[in-house]
Order: sequence, then structure tokens, then C-alpha cells
Amino acid sequence: MTLARPFASLLASLLASLLVLAAFAAAPAVAQVQHGAAAAPAAEKAAPPAVRMIRFGVLPLGGTVESRALWAPLMNDMSRALGMPVNMYSVPTYEELDRAIGRDEIDMAFLSAKMALDAVMQRRMKVLAQIARHPSVPEHRAVLLVRKAGPLNTLEGLLAQPEKWRLARGDSRSVTGFIVPQSQLFLPNNIEMETRFRSEIVGTHQATALAVANGDADVATNNTTDFERFRQQFPVEAERLQVVWESEPPPGAPMVVRRDFPPEFQVRLQNFLTGYGRAKGARGDAEREVLKSLRAAYGYVAADDSALLPQARLEHQLGRQRAMAASWVNEAAREQRLQRIEKAYAEQVEMLRSAAR
Repeated sequence: MTLARPFASLLASLLASLLVLAAFAAAPAVAQVQHGAAAAPAAEKAAPPAVRMIRFGVLPLGGTVESRALWAPLMNDMSRALGMPVNMYSVPTYEELDRAIGRDEIDMAFLSAKMALDAVMQRRMKVLAQIARHPSVPEHRAVLLVRKAGPLNTLEGLLAQPEKWRLARGDSRSVTGFIVPQSQLFLPNNIEMETRFRSEIVGTHQATALAVANGDADVATNNTTDFERFRQQFPVEAERLQVVWESEPPPGAPMVVRRDFPPEFQVRLQNFLTGYGRAKGARGDAEREVLKSLRAAYGYVAADDSALLPQARLEHQLGRQRAMAASWVNEAAREQRLQRIEKAYAEQVEMLRSAAR
């Protein structure tokens, strides 16, 4: 027994020493793991994972079913060309599509210039392409529609008493359904679209045209492209309508893709879009029919974020118009607001121009 106690004491001492040495040995390993964790995002950024599928978001046209039917042929051809699934994300409103982009549920999309600018400034998306224009095709413009036989059938009557009429307009993210009419027509005539009319309906271009044709509204915002599609789908209702105002050509809607997609994959997507409908023979003919149905008869051309500079100018103009028309506690408050608008615009311009360098 007298020998067991010293042996036990010695054994305990040795175990304690071993634990201390193990703790010192583990400390660098822990630091190494932490360093590796900190470096992981940089490594992921340097080498993005391979793309396995594409979630493609489309703007609502007449509705989700119609949008899906129009875009499905292009999505199918893209899937075959890239060798991966291309799943369509079609929603009934601009707002829902905007939220999906914010939640990173969209990889690629055809967006209004307003939505594209927001997504690019948030550094979520970048511009890949836009619709090719051709001298033989009339330029896309915003329009106002009224009934031919209605109590309101002139622009002068609308501007004289806006509070007397019911408005059907697009979402505030819609360039032709809201931003351009507000900036080019209503605000210059001291009319705020959201507050001056008797009532308002907010919907797709098809929904706003139908609202006026069916007597549920007196005036609707729309555009030449969607109104032409409306004429083909609803000839009876379209015959009841007339255009009383056309805008200057607005910024075009671009095709955007996730900014964190691998650069080589972005090039593959851009090449697919710019080459679509260019081939000869039966395949090219079929693709050109798809483009016609999407109101992009001459296909797509390569573009970058600088294509959104016209939209940035438009929003800058709209912001200044609203600041000048609003009531302020004093002139200093208005001036502060104008300075913030100028600063935001300068930041947008710098970021968008850097894409072209």
C-alpha cells in the first residue's frame, strides 16, 4: 500500500502534464480551422461552383399561364443548348418577381429596366443582352388608352380634371406602365398619378387595357408592344380603345444573370442569346418564330450594365420632379433631398459605366 500511493500520485501528475501538452498542441489546430473558415468565402468567390440548372424569371404579361406559354420554347432551346434544366419562374406581379430576386431564387431573368437597375445596384445581377432594334420596326413607346365612345376621349379632358377619372396603371416598377407616363406627362402637368385620380387599378398591361375596354376604368397606361399583342388576343375589346398619348422611346428591358455565376458560363449564356435565331434552315426558322412571339423579331444583342444608364437618367429626372413638386417645411429640406438625389445618381453612373471599361 505504501508503494501504491506514490505510484498513483506519479501517474496523476503524468496525466495532468499530458493534458496540458495536448491543449498547447491543439491551439494551433484550432487557429488553423478558424483561418480556413475565414478564407472559405474568398475561395468560393475565386472559384464559383459549377452551374447545374437555371431558374429563369419572366415578367408577367397577360398572366402567369400566358407568360409561361410564350417563354417555354426559348427555355426549352436554352436547356438543350446548355445541357441542363432551365426552370421557368413566372409570377403574376412585378413585386413577387422582385422579392424572388432578393431571395436569390432567380438565376436569370428578362426584367423591366427599373427592376434590372435595382438588381444591378444591389450587385445581385448583371446585364447580358437586350432586344435588338431595327429601323423597320416601330420604336417601343408608352401610351395612354381611353374608350372611343367614353366620356373621356381626349388628353386635354384628362389633364384638366384628373380627379374625375378612374386610372388603370402598371406597377411602380413598370417603365411604360408607370415611370415614363409619370415623368414625361403627369408630373410636368402637376399631376401625381397615385393621388390625383378618382380611383386606380394596378395590374398587367393586359389587365389595364381590359379595365378600360370593359368600363371599369377611364384611362390606362400601356405600351405599343403590349397593345399590339392585346389587339391580336382581344380584337373586339381593342376596337373600343384609342391611344391619346405616346411617350418618347423608353429604356429597353434587358436580360440579366446572377453576378456570381462563373464568367465562362455567363459567356455561354450570352452566346446562346445573341446566336438565337441567326442560323439558317429549319432550326433558325423555328427560333425566329419564337422571337417574333416574344416581340424580339431581330433577336438579342450583347450588352453590359452600361445599357441601364438611360434608366438611371430617367429615375434621376423623376426624383428631381417629385422633389420640386412636393411640399417641404423649408427650402433647405428640399435642397437636402435634391443633393441626395444627385449623389445617388452619381453613384449609379459610376457603377454602370465601370462595367463598360
